Amino acid sequence: MDQLEKAVAEKARIHFIGIGGVMMSSLALELKRRGAQVTGSDRNDSETVAMLRRSGIPVSIGHLPEFVAGAAVIVRNAAIADSSPDMAYARQAGIPVFERPDVLGHIMREYPRSVGVAGTHGKSTTSGMLTHALLQSGRHPTAFLGAALPEIGGTYTLGEDEWFVAESCEYCRSFLYLYPETAVILNVEADHLDYYSGVEEIVGAFAAFAAHTPQSGAVVVNADNANAMRAVAGLDRRILTYGVENGRYRAKALKAERGCYVYTLTEDDTVLCEIRLSVPGLHNVSNSLAVATVLRGYGFAPEQIAAGVSSYTGVLRRFQRLGSFRGADIVDDYAHHPDELETTLKTARSYGYRRVICLFQPHTYSRTALLRDRFCEVLRLADVAVLTDIFSAREKNTYGISSADLAAELPNAVYAPTLEEAAERLAELAAPGDLILTCGAGNVNKAAGLLLGRSE
Repeated sequence: MDQLEKAVAEKARIHFIGIGGVMMSSLALELKRRGAQVTGSDRNDSETVAMLRRSGIPVSIGHLPEFVAGAAVIVRNAAIADSSPDMAYARQAGIPVFERPDVLGHIMREYPRSVGVAGTHGKSTTSGMLTHALLQSGRHPTAFLGAALPEIGGTYTLGEDEWFVAESCEYCRSFLYLYPETAVILNVEADHLDYYSGVEEIVGAFAAFAAHTPQSGAVVVNADNANAMRAVAGLDRRILTYGVENGRYRAKALKAERGCYVYTLTEDDTVLCEIRLSVPGLHNVSNSLAVATVLRGYGFAPEQIAAGVSSYTGVLRRFQRLGSFRGADIVDDYAHHPDELETTLKTARSYGYRRVICLFQPHTYSRTALLRDRFCEVLRLADVAVLTDIFSAREKNTYGISSADLAAELPNAVYAPTLEEAAERLAELAAPGDLILTCGAGNVNKAAGLLLGRSE
């Protein structure tokens, strides 16, 4: 029994630093359910913090040493540096510190049917789809997701059987704390370049994640993604491949219907079933193939796969329609990497709107600076791009980059520093037949709320 398990068993105090994060809040709720005294702190108040307080978890705002004094164990997320005053105190006081994914890994080990969903893009959608499909088939999985799934009422659900689904993040090699029975690799691209030196190092991290599966386990991998296939090259595991163009599990007779796709799922060119997606975009064909491959690998019948995948309607902040303003539809999406933004804008354009107006809030200075040219290329897909200030997240601006720099390079762009100014600009632009798209991993959706709260 290690110190975390001992703290839970003894109902001792466990303090979460950065408790307002999606996964951190879910883990805090789970440890509280197991009997631990859970407290937390975060730099800002938020809806998540309010929810935790309603659930009986005291949350302090800020990073003061006194917040962690007396804790038996500390749990922190990757954004909290050792130099933070609360962490510095914990180290000096000798309080054991566990990383967020380490706690997730502790819980995962209790479930024999565990699936870790990894990839640069699509983790939340795919893990949500898999959770939904398992529920539809009569299973009762435990799930830790990166975005809220409406049918479970949030990002976390405690199941009643052997199934476990976890979104598995590559940032800081967090997923290397996890040892799933089945690892899913959706895609591998350049991202988190504040931590990784480049794609080669990222591929190596995914290869290590795949190797964390047991000999009796499996790795489900996107055969259409060259880097994902490189990550499993030579791996002595059962490899299950899927793809629109390549792989054992394929999408044949693919066609679009009102923004969503219909296809025939095949296994070694043998027809299994028809899939009629309820979520838009070609990228979701690939995501659904990953889920179908996982389910088939566990022996699910074709009709169970078709029912589970086809009825999935998505997680929050993934091309989520919020309402309309002056005849323009408003859709919110989490896209914050240029590849994701490109996919989202192409999906938006496929609907045939008069104009696509994209409010984009870049996420982190490092990503914006290091992928600047690619962001500028992709933002040209919008008829109008409104750029608001960069959401700093865990970073300081050591790169000398601003959203204004991107806007200056784009003939279709305007710069609105604050979300209030962005909402004002969107109100001026909105016209019947337009699509207003808010994109980013920060709080850009607040601008949509401000717009919807205005009188037309």
